[in-house]
Amino acid sequence: MRFDVLTLFPELISTHMDFSIMKRASEEGIIEVVTHNPRDYTLDKHKKVDDTPYGGGAGMVLMPQPYVDCYEAVGVNKGGNNSEKCITIMMTPQGEPFTDQISNELAEYDRIIILCGHYEGFDERIREIIKPREISIGDFVLTGGELPALCIIDSVSRKIEGTLGKIESAHDDSFSDGLLEYPQYTKPREYRGLKVPDVLLNGNHKLIEEFRLEQKLIRTKAKRPDLYEKYMKDNK
Repeated sequence: MRFDVLTLFPELISTHMDFSIMKRASEEGIIEVVTHNPRDYTLDKHKKVDDTPYGGGAGMVLMPQPYVDCYEAVGVNKGGNNSEKCITIMMTPQGEPFTDQISNELAEYDRIIILCGHYEGFDERIREIIKPREISIGDFVLTGGELPALCIIDSVSRKIEGTLGKIESAHDDSFSDGLLEYPQYTKPREYRGLKVPDVLLNGNHKLIEEFRLEQKLIRTKAKRPDLYEKYMKDNK
């Protein structure tokens, strides 16, 4: 899987890739993350990428020329072949909410191009020319699209065979089946009077699975009743 990230602050992306699971996945060639700076495609000596909005208003708007030229230079098939499956994403609060289902969909691609905004957002013509799939990580606004882009990269990478060592680790995550994850325990068996449930110690995998499903239902009903109701409706 290759991720191409269009960003004015490439260090924000590359720094994240220097740690933990993402670093190992990169070093083993499971994923590749490449940054492209639209500022390198400006046509003036000041490397200007934003300007005041027509019609007035606060803040600055990202100009179309640097972003469109950068995107076209990256190219849908650059770094791959004509048969690769590629999608372009724009990180924006106006986009569809990011979910585990979307993460699974994106994991089926060979290549993902991500546009990161800043300031007051993108000139509308960037959307009209590139026609990206717009995605949001929540109903709030951040100073830029790099953190949301990293959420996409991290989540999708977990779905790719080899990233987590065992792909089953991702299958048991919260939301993988519409429910929150069951409680997890490790050593010691007792800590400050709190004991690991006996059912997890008896080696009976059938009982363990039943216990974990029960706990998932209890936890989801308490913390996310909306998910619980949907799960129960879908599994009548």
